[in-house]
Amino acid sequence: MADKYDVIVLGSGPGGYVAAIRAAQLGLRTAIVEREKLGGICLNWGCIPTKALLRSAEIKHYMDHAKDYGLKVAGAIEADLEAVVKRSRGVADQLNRGVTGLMKKNRIDVHMGEGRLTAPGKLEVKGEKGTQTLEAKHIIVATGARARDLPGHPADGKRIWTYRHAMTPSEMPSRLLVIGSGAIGIEFASFYNDMGADVTVVEMLDRIVPVEDKDISAFLAKSLGKQGIAIRTGAKVEIAHNGAKAVSATITGGDGKAQEAEFSHVIVAIGIVPNLENIGLDKLGIEMTDKSFIRIDDYGRTNVKGVWAIGDCTPGPWLAHKASHEGVTAAEAIAQELGNADVHPHKLDRTAIPGCTYCHPQVASVGLTEAAAKDAGYQVKVGSFPFIGNGKAIALGEAEGIIKTVFDSKTGELLGAHMCGAEVTELIQGYTVGKVLETTEAELMNTIFPHPTLSEMMHESVLSAYGRAIHI
Repeated sequence: MADKYDVIVLGSGPGGYVAAIRAAQLGLRTAIVEREKLGGICLNWGCIPTKALLRSAEIKHYMDHAKDYGLKVAGAIEADLEAVVKRSRGVADQLNRGVTGLMKKNRIDVHMGEGRLTAPGKLEVKGEKGTQTLEAKHIIVATGARARDLPGHPADGKRIWTYRHAMTPSEMPSRLLVIGSGAIGIEFASFYNDMGADVTVVEMLDRIVPVEDKDISAFLAKSLGKQGIAIRTGAKVEIAHNGAKAVSATITGGDGKAQEAEFSHVIVAIGIVPNLENIGLDKLGIEMTDKSFIRIDDYGRTNVKGVWAIGDCTPGPWLAHKASHEGVTAAEAIAQELGNADVHPHKLDRTAIPGCTYCHPQVASVGLTEAAAKDAGYQVKVGSFPFIGNGKAIALGEAEGIIKTVFDSKTGELLGAHMCGAEVTELIQGYTVGKVLETTEAELMNTIFPHPTLSEMMHESVLSAYGRAIHI
């Protein structure tokens, strides 16, 4: 006889496990199905362990520049790559145990194995307990995504890497080629550069981190260039030979000029592919987008009643915090459909999803870029403020950075905020809260920001948009 639930979540990443917890909090009998490790890619192979790697690189960066802070370090600073990776894996393991504990705390049944939808409300699981059939009134698909391979040259884990290989390298790259300059590509470029590799980044579009505001892209490119990272934009890469000890590549620029080079390793960071094969979606007639992601409404519903989807297997942005938010929204919408009159789900506002890139310097943003705001028909007021004008930034030795804000000139509505510099991945939440509260320039101008802090630059950027900046 099949185990019966109110909700089954297929996939336990930051969308899936959060959805399961929220469903359980709302009194729903809940199960989760996972084929690898609880926590999914983000916790085990993405967001968290990469930040552990980047923290090690950051510490090395500061040690390399100890004299800038009046300190002396005896001897050369050396990176122990094996120890750095071991620390990163330890962080991931600790959090994996934490998610396991949360499942027990919330009385969520965990089924380890491969899950496949066989009919509306039915899920077959092949795993450690053999083959089981689970039934639920609602099923949430949260199967995530994986790295897209370079056409004709799939990652082999030896010379051509995806992010998973780059996180647990068997050797330190001497000359590294990074194909793609989104968050993943730029973070690994920054990490390996700080660790001592000779790094080249190639981006097909005309600027790096192309989803960001163009001023932020330009600022970051200049900063990374000063750190020694070679950047080629408007260029394409062809792998000529993948040998035992090196990879030969031809990089062709927008001008048609080709340059042949040899690299010890290549990281491919050219996007993702949703994990949707062999989970039964075609049998149920689930509608897909033209890019092969699951089509959903603002609450996570698919076109098939009782089947929901969240996270990286649905349209972007493909971010862990977006997946978690979708998980909460879907769980609350399900509870409402099952008769809970006290829960009121809010649909996802895609204009208020912050994005963060943890390179050195960091990048963070929320809302519309200046160009996107103009394309949307807004008349805008734009302000910016440099880190060099901030006392805390100078005291920290982090005076390289910029904060930019975009407002609707007619209403004063905050349309977007864009940052590059130290700790901006923490600062961006201030503007995100402001967007959710539908703030205008007036509220931000009249807010008292503590001194001395980096957050004062957020205030100054707003003031700058209206010709009132104080410290520049």
